Amino acid sequence: MNFRSDNESPISPAILGAIEKANIGMAYSYGEDLISQRLLARFSELFEHEVEVFPVATGTAANALAISQLTPVYGSVFCHEMAHLYSDECGAPEFFTGGAKIVPLSGELAKIDIETLENVMGGVGDLGVHETQASAVSISQSTELGTIYKVHEVQQLAKIAHSKGLGFHMDGARFANVIQSLGCTPAEMTWKAGVDILSFGATKNGALAAEAVIVFNQDRVQGLDRRHKRAGHLFSKMRYISAQLETYIKDGLWLELAAHANKAADALSKGFYKLSQYSPIEVLYPVEVNEIFVKLPESVAKGLKSRGYEFHHWPGTRDVYRLVTSFFTDLKDVQEILLATKELCDLKNIDEDKGNSCL
Repeated sequence: MNFRSDNESPISPAILGAIEKANIGMAYSYGEDLISQRLLARFSELFEHEVEVFPVATGTAANALAISQLTPVYGSVFCHEMAHLYSDECGAPEFFTGGAKIVPLSGELAKIDIETLENVMGGVGDLGVHETQASAVSISQSTELGTIYKVHEVQQLAKIAHSKGLGFHMDGARFANVIQSLGCTPAEMTWKAGVDILSFGATKNGALAAEAVIVFNQDRVQGLDRRHKRAGHLFSKMRYISAQLETYIKDGLWLELAAHANKAADALSKGFYKLSQYSPIEVLYPVEVNEIFVKLPESVAKGLKSRGYEFHHWPGTRDVYRLVTSFFTDLKDVQEILLATKELCDLKNIDEDKGNSCL
């Protein structure tokens, strides 16, 4: 029973079916096929705004291309110190920009602190030509701790960035989980809030290998077509990437898949919260999407793993573990890992609430 990562889930049957359908007959190459040509209209409708769409196969490519579009070689981009952009992309943003500087900022719950960004922006340009040119701000949505920037927080950060002429990027690897959790529209979370470019994720939520760079600000799109090609993500058989994205956003499938992942995470976190009242278990952060960070006694963690439960030990910690649910997570597995945890904590005599299905 795998709670390691939503990256380890299979392909949604609907998306797999779309790939099979796209595999019938011949089609134009390099994005000139009918499916790829339809994406522009599909995403423009979804976001209620004219957009440019550049399909890619990985989130790393989406982030690196987006940042390189906003940041020159002598520029700098600001992000949270825990952001994928800073710590988990193996230098891809620096590589694609030609060496721009990534500047990490602090903030609780893996979110950039608004006052911190204001203070940093207040000193931008003080050293003139001797400093890198502040060029972009990037936020992760959801964050690396599974927390969410609310719409008003995105608006505030984007306003600060734009006041200094910086571009504003959103890493939306789990964008669907965020939209489903908050109940806002994709438009409200992005261009209406000030986002210039979005890395739109699908792979974690049921796709085979499909992400997209979505550009809302037409002033920021020039040359991205060539960057896209130069990065090796203008696939000759683009129809297979595009088919995934088209089906993903069609008829609300993306939100349906995210809703199940979020529901499973909610059930798992509620169960851990209940157990934490009687044991050393501790849920560390608000569970707002499909990631749960929990402290477990070593004996409990080892016991769960010996029973076949898989989850991720958080790097740099002794007893913190991350569990991730997906569209594929069986709610029975959620119940079973909670019952196993209860047994390993020797909590057999806890009186269970009759209406509580988490344990």
